[in-house]
Amino acid sequence: MNRFFKSSLTRRLSPGLKQLGTEFKNCPRGFAHWAGGDGGDSDPGSWRSVEGLVRCSANHAPLTPISFLERSAKVYRDATSVVYGDVRYTWSETHERCRRVASALSRMGISRGDVVATLAPNVPAAYELHFAVPMAGAILCTLNARHDPSMVSTLLKHSRAKVIFVDHQLLEVARQAIDLFNKTETEPPILVLISELDGSVPLHPSGICEYEGLVTSGSGDFEVQRPCSEWDPISINYTSGTTSQPKGVVYSHRGAYLNSIATFLLHGMGSIPVYLWTVPMFHCNGWCLTWGVAAQGGTNVCLRKVSPKGIFDCIAKHSVTHMGAAPTVLNMIVNSAVDDRRPLPRKVEVMTGGSPPPPQILSKMEDLGFSVSHLYGLTETYGPGTYCAWKPEWDSLPSDRRSNIKSRQGVQHLGLEEVDVRDPVTMESVPSDGKSVGEIMFRGNTVMSGYYKNQEATDKAFEGGWFHSGDLAVKHPDGYVEVKDRLKDVIISGGENISTVEVETVLYSHPAVLEAAVVARPDNHWGQTPCAFVKLKEGCHIDAQEIIGYCRDHLPHYMSPRTVVFEDLPKTSTGKIQKFILREKAKAMGSLS
Repeated sequence: MNRFFKSSLTRRLSPGLKQLGTEFKNCPRGFAHWAGGDGGDSDPGSWRSVEGLVRCSANHAPLTPISFLERSAKVYRDATSVVYGDVRYTWSETHERCRRVASALSRMGISRGDVVATLAPNVPAAYELHFAVPMAGAILCTLNARHDPSMVSTLLKHSRAKVIFVDHQLLEVARQAIDLFNKTETEPPILVLISELDGSVPLHPSGICEYEGLVTSGSGDFEVQRPCSEWDPISINYTSGTTSQPKGVVYSHRGAYLNSIATFLLHGMGSIPVYLWTVPMFHCNGWCLTWGVAAQGGTNVCLRKVSPKGIFDCIAKHSVTHMGAAPTVLNMIVNSAVDDRRPLPRKVEVMTGGSPPPPQILSKMEDLGFSVSHLYGLTETYGPGTYCAWKPEWDSLPSDRRSNIKSRQGVQHLGLEEVDVRDPVTMESVPSDGKSVGEIMFRGNTVMSGYYKNQEATDKAFEGGWFHSGDLAVKHPDGYVEVKDRLKDVIISGGENISTVEVETVLYSHPAVLEAAVVARPDNHWGQTPCAFVKLKEGCHIDAQEIIGYCRDHLPHYMSPRTVVFEDLPKTSTGKIQKFILREKAKAMGSLS
């Protein structure tokens, strides 16, 4: 497997890769050109060569999630769309509010191809802007609510956002970010304040434009600016920046439409689900369920701050049927105080994604009455790309075996053409033996259009005609994929490759361990050795030697950590452990030998 770490790989560039442009305003052809044309319909050898066929408004409309909202405003007009504390809206009200905000944006000078940013937690305005911004013809850019002013400023400049909607609790971050603008280079965006809906937060004395004011001033009869082509950009999502400078991942209306449908299908959502928002809406547009819940006429239960008590209270009060959560949130739930818990009125379907969840946590979640499904994807795949499609014959397996299977990343959902594990050098598919390691690769309609204003990164990501995930995995005999590690996280010790995921799974099985992450520590003799960063459960007291001994009892000795550090683990806002910070700490320790 060491060939995966060669500094230069010779791969064939996929043909026809288009330059991502920044000039999107020449509708009706507009965005179609930068994204690769009209989807291939201009090919004279396709349907156009068949006499009697025609494409017209009677049989064709560009796919867009805007249609989900428009349909629900008719079909589920009086059903509850959004709940936030004591605030409730129906689907007809949400549709009108979004239309009014789109109208107000248009009056502010926002037009096709302009970027509109948000900096907000999971509040109703953040949900509405997922429809209002594209209804104005613009591109939504949801910024991470935990970014500092410097990063917010950098991303606003890069995206050239014309407007930024800011939650009242993040107003000072946004103001400092705008103060960092060099106004001779880039005009700073107009700031719109999102106040608390109960009116408890007064309008800022500087006279900043306020969100509810836009709702009031906008026209409910605004003519929605539907996409000229389904390849038009609908959003820019910046990667988490856990390893490098964030990149702007561009989603199309087409991809968002298809991934929304695929996601609510794999989540088992029927009509009128009740979805609890614990996944940040700014992360992959809430795994595309900001749009997907609307497609099913569901209820969006907004939760400003995620906590075990808040989760249990919302489930009990609103009869939540579905929720999503990173493994870190699942860990919070299973280790929550008894006083924070409430009996579940029904089984709650949970989708978890991010790093592979330890089987022990999946088992404990089921004991609490949750049904957990595991999905896998990246920002570049609109969030969910694969999931562990469950088979009835697995129901009779022992609990630990079921949990191990559930922790796999599984198979592609209906929106993707193909997922495979391949050798990144030869591009050959690895054997389905559960042992041969390769890189997970994707291709299909729910892979990003490209990185915004970064052609070099786009070309590299699509080398060989596949999107390269950077994750190492194996394929089992049944074709199910299982992630072993990030390419950059694998530890090479004495010529042996060590999967940090496997070591972390053992660490999580220790009864005293709450959280764990393993990275490489430099070693003059072995090259690298495993270094474990561990957070213990409250009231537990063990030393490093006990952790090392426990791992040696459950792993080959070369895989066991030789260093154990007890501390809180740094995380992104979406719950991912920031291993690049831990790698720097381990590097600073120097060689153990």
